[in-house]
Amino acid sequence: MTISKGDKLPDATLLQLGADGPESVSLAERLAGRKVVIFAVPGAYTPTCHSAHVPSFVRTKAQFDAKGVDEIICVSVNDPFVMKNWGEATGANEAGLSMMSDPQSAFTKAIGMEFDAPPAGLYGRSKRYAMLVEDGTVSLLHAEESPGTCEVTAGESLLAAM
Repeated sequence: MTISKGDKLPDATLLQLGADGPESVSLAERLAGRKVVIFAVPGAYTPTCHSAHVPSFVRTKAQFDAKGVDEIICVSVNDPFVMKNWGEATGANEAGLSMMSDPQSAFTKAIGMEFDAPPAGLYGRSKRYAMLVEDGTVSLLHAEESPGTCEVTAGESLLAAM
């Protein structure tokens, strides 16, 4: 089942690289009582993800803050080391975005957003989406028809819908 507006997100454990290495992050705990934007990309360093999707949230971070968003989380089916380095390369870490790993695609599969793109060498990856989650419940959800585009899932588009 694909996640929809009004659905409660399932609990999942994501990974984030901390000072002492990979740290488990309970998504349910992270979302409880908070307003959080979660956006997902097919892969770190892939063209659209690197040049359009992450930069759109870096550019709009202050505007999301002004609308009461507590955190912006980027999720990718990559390892936490790649996500940390990618966050440094894109300016996401410096902007205050949380770069999180779903290494086994468990969260991605649980919300029905997995896909494969064999010609690009991508298997078990996430579709491109952006959502606003309030206290664990999806209040806005934008998903791209094609993983190579970043229009409805860009930071500016999600912000305009809020």
